[in-house]
Amino acid sequence: MPPEPVDLLIEARWVLPIAPVNTVFADHAVAVTSGRIVALGPIAQMNARFEPVERVVRRDHALLPGFVNAHTRAAMTLLRGLRSQAAPSASPDFVREGTQLAIAEMLRAGITSFADMYSFPAEVARAASAARMRAAIGLPVADSASLWAEGATGHFEKAEQLWDEYQSDPWVCLYFAPHDAAEVSDPTLIRVRRVADELDARVAMVAPPLERMHGLGLLRPGFTAIGLQNADSELIAATGICVVANVQSDLRLGSRSLAVSTLDSQHVTVAFGTGDPADVGALDILAEARAAALIDNKLTAEDSLRIATLGGATALGFGAITGSIEPGKYADLLCIDLNRLACQPISRVPDAILFSATREQASDVWTSGRAAVSNGRLLAFDEQELSAIANRWSQT
Repeated sequence: MPPEPVDLLIEARWVLPIAPVNTVFADHAVAVTSGRIVALGPIAQMNARFEPVERVVRRDHALLPGFVNAHTRAAMTLLRGLRSQAAPSASPDFVREGTQLAIAEMLRAGITSFADMYSFPAEVARAASAARMRAAIGLPVADSASLWAEGATGHFEKAEQLWDEYQSDPWVCLYFAPHDAAEVSDPTLIRVRRVADELDARVAMVAPPLERMHGLGLLRPGFTAIGLQNADSELIAATGICVVANVQSDLRLGSRSLAVSTLDSQHVTVAFGTGDPADVGALDILAEARAAALIDNKLTAEDSLRIATLGGATALGFGAITGSIEPGKYADLLCIDLNRLACQPISRVPDAILFSATREQASDVWTSGRAAVSNGRLLAFDEQELSAIANRWSQT
């Protein structure tokens, strides 16, 4: 039989598929066609089986699924260092340009999917779709007026409009993101639950009071709790919700997240988020995973990398289409260059990635098989132009 044509074949020294087995394969390759993974196997076998249009060979690299940033406010990259100073107020232009800057930074750091929770979600959606980056974007819900809408009814009307616009978009999915639970009434939260059921939409909240949410019927699969502290892990496990830990942000703010290893051992879906860039600075999921493992010594490097990839994808509702290197899933992939002195000698690849590598070693990034970063060079953005945007906002 002649070789089967494919769009892309990536050969790597090591491949970490994450699922269905969380292990390391040496000298393997991944075949991609029409944006999806076709097969994974030893390099010699894959070369005999496939004839690629493009072949990428990375002999000193580890290939793994792209990282997932399960919670951030992307536009706030423009507020770095301005927490205690006068800062520009959010506007559509601010959100659009701040999100573009954040997307470029995340791609360069090996992040291929993210969840955003901020004002003007339409601007975030447009930026993500244009950049061809997978994004789950929060639809704000509040009883009072916000920058986005007037009152609860206004928020739901805006949400409906945006839902209709993006329900068929291949890059953007939407979820409901009620504001501070203390400022959202029970009737509004019940309405969120009802509308989310109708649309089969997810719901996410920052530091939600779990008992109250449970009483309102919101604690169930499809609900994501962000930044929990001192919560009942048994209730979390029993209700099937997802949890996002913003490890570095919590440390910066003087608080601590729930023990990730405890939740993980109870088969709770856990993900990592960077939180507000104004708090931590870098949009760096590899650093989040490292911090989690350093704080919690029961968390192995393999566990942390799984949480940083498939855990995040599952929390965002993307687990069936990305987050692991499995045939049929989208080729959202990342190569990390381990040919650095800090990584040598390599006895355990997951440890080398988690504890020795940095986001600067993300040499290649693909979203649905399309190169976003190649040999360390960001392809979809002009970095000088992005720096000029950041400098302009810093002077306002």
